[in-house]
Amino acid sequence: MILASASPRRRELMLLAGYTPRVIPADVDETRLPGESPVELVERLARAKAHAEEVIGAATPLEAVVAADTIVWIGDECLGKPVGADDARSMLKRLSGTVHNVTTGVCLLAKDAAGEIHDRVFSETTEVTFYEIPDAQIDAYVRTGEPMDKAGAYAIQGGGRLFVDRIDGNYENVVGLPLARLVREFVDFARNF
Repeated sequence: MILASASPRRRELMLLAGYTPRVIPADVDETRLPGESPVELVERLARAKAHAEEVIGAATPLEAVVAADTIVWIGDECLGKPVGADDARSMLKRLSGTVHNVTTGVCLLAKDAAGEIHDRVFSETTEVTFYEIPDAQIDAYVRTGEPMDKAGAYAIQGGGRLFVDRIDGNYENVVGLPLARLVREFVDFARNF
């Protein structure tokens, strides 16, 4: 199995599910297209990562590929990974005291014995409610560096958990991969392959 992601969190979740993937990160342009909804964006990016040349080229026949992309969004505003400390602070201030969504798009892909590519794309959305976060707490969190490679500038499994009042939906989806659904989708995908 190939995990087309450099995310150590996704790899850890795959290991928890009993999979030992080869990690082959895909390099794709993550620019949002005009008129594209947050859900459409993550589903398109997951598919693009699974179909990336470096991933497809490394996959052997009947070897599964899992690719994913996660976005934090409010209304139509998407919050990806921050580009610096100021951007991280701005994102956390935007999320403070709000309800926001975290959506992960996932693409399962495999080549059959004849080399034909089959894929399945799905997404999972979790609603997250943040407490009001004082500026001093935001500044202290940003100084840890943890927000810098996280969609929405926080890690729910790390220090960002202190901001969360409640979640409605799958916790692991917020971490970066809706594991329970992934396993079910994978079993069905393999059965119908």
